[in-house]
Amino acid sequence: MNNERELDFYRLYTLLASLTQIVNQEPDIPQIEKILNEIAAMFRLSKAVTHFYRSPADEKLGKGEEMCSYDTGKDGKPIHTVRFVTRLMAITSMTIYMAEDEEPLSNEELFMADLTMRTALAFISRNRLQVIAEELAFYDDMGFRNIRSFFRYMACKCQPGDFDGKAAINYNLRHFALINEEFGRNSGDTTLINHYRHIEELIGESGIVSRLGGDAFVCICDQTDLPDLLDYLNEAIVVIDKNGNTARVSCYAGVFVIPDGYTVTVPNDIMGKIMHAYQIARNGAQGNIIFFSDMLMSDRERSRRIQNMFPEALKNEEFHVFYQPKVNILTGEICGAEALCRWFHDGRIVPPMEFIPVLEETSEICKLDFYMLDKVCRHIRKWLDEGRNVVRVSVNLSRRHMTNPDLLQTLIEIIDKHRVPHQFIEIELTETTTDVEFKDLRRVVDGLHHQNIYTSVDDFGMGYSSLNLIRVVPWNVLKVDRIFLPLDGESNDSTRSIMFKHVMAMAKEIGLECIVEGVETPAQLELLRKNDCELAQGYLFDKPLPLEEFEKRLDKKRYPI
Repeated sequence: MNNERELDFYRLYTLLASLTQIVNQEPDIPQIEKILNEIAAMFRLSKAVTHFYRSPADEKLGKGEEMCSYDTGKDGKPIHTVRFVTRLMAITSMTIYMAEDEEPLSNEELFMADLTMRTALAFISRNRLQVIAEELAFYDDMGFRNIRSFFRYMACKCQPGDFDGKAAINYNLRHFALINEEFGRNSGDTTLINHYRHIEELIGESGIVSRLGGDAFVCICDQTDLPDLLDYLNEAIVVIDKNGNTARVSCYAGVFVIPDGYTVTVPNDIMGKIMHAYQIARNGAQGNIIFFSDMLMSDRERSRRIQNMFPEALKNEEFHVFYQPKVNILTGEICGAEALCRWFHDGRIVPPMEFIPVLEETSEICKLDFYMLDKVCRHIRKWLDEGRNVVRVSVNLSRRHMTNPDLLQTLIEIIDKHRVPHQFIEIELTETTTDVEFKDLRRVVDGLHHQNIYTSVDDFGMGYSSLNLIRVVPWNVLKVDRIFLPLDGESNDSTRSIMFKHVMAMAKEIGLECIVEGVETPAQLELLRKNDCELAQGYLFDKPLPLEEFEKRLDKKRYPI
């Protein structure tokens, strides 16, 4: 290589080195590529190819990024390769090619080419690792923006007016466990991705959508996009696999329409509002999509008071067990009872609808469930010791327990501590509460069966998953909600009458013990008899009774029929 070409090389290399060392501003990629192409031409190369792999495993599988900014189109053979392995085990390699009719590189030229390749690879590795660091910090393992990404977006909008015309939403996909159960985990992932991408398209560049975890998301959007967005969240047809199969997906959502001039002091300000509205939507009493308001704030404060009062109330045993009898309508015999919680505080009864939904928002409901089971077992043991007539008692259990790996052991320990025969306990699970993985539900129900403990699905017909729930989980008892019970005087041809008849027939045919709750009139009682349903619970027989009153009913053993 003559002196003039050598000087040209070092002039280009010096410029390349300076451009690739800049760290405080965006690198000039086109200029860097231009310099590399000039050097490649200087050394008579036909092509230069770079590969980036995130791990040795990816390199082995050929799963990486390939870059080729210089290619003359001539056939060539590889003449030199440089390979970098970073401390994070990311791999960058560059191979240069030369046509066979070109003069081979001299040792000096090979040294210069190698120097250029190493400088370029150092730059590429550093930039790709910055991309990886960005992805690890602000994206989750499925490629969704994560909560840090959302908070970063919020932090960049700290001036008054930055949120004018915006709305914030916290949402999750309802009954998503059913898709995983019915179609498999891969279809579940595809559903999440396609649903997320459509939300992204609706929001565009003017907002952001991030995943909180599982099937829960949070987003900021223009208020003008809100009608279309809420319509999609309310119900959407989503492709669930590569074959084009679809499923209907709906969401629970909490919405905060941000007032003009609103200043966000901390990200949790808006997050707190939409998460509170979302929790109310999830409880289902007021609809699937709830808008935040000042009235909700007062509800939130009331919830906080209850949560603060609960530990001391539990310690002081302010929670009492009331029993509502279950009756065989053919004989009038008391064949069971449901244990219901009543809270006596400062001389008044706190209605269950005031505290149960609040405790359901946290794991505190689990403490109350165990407390109730312990009280019931104490009472059953007392009845056995007194020689009383003892019936099976059902105890409600929140599905928040389901992912607790020690649940079965804890239940058995409580029951066995009081030496209560297992056949006297029934565990009720309500299908209208939070979705769980069906494998967890099956695991718990199977474990209870092995211990000869009955299980029942409460409020059948109230939940989206009713039929699937009784198909995949081996219950003993089906409790039919009053919504299926025809009104007095209702025609036998009415939708409700037809549905009730077929639910009764289905339960009997698949071998489930069936009990109807909410029975209040003699006409409803007669309807149960006509449909071969033998068990009922409701105010026609008795309201929920305190312990002493229920014991009197046990002593009488039956109701007049």
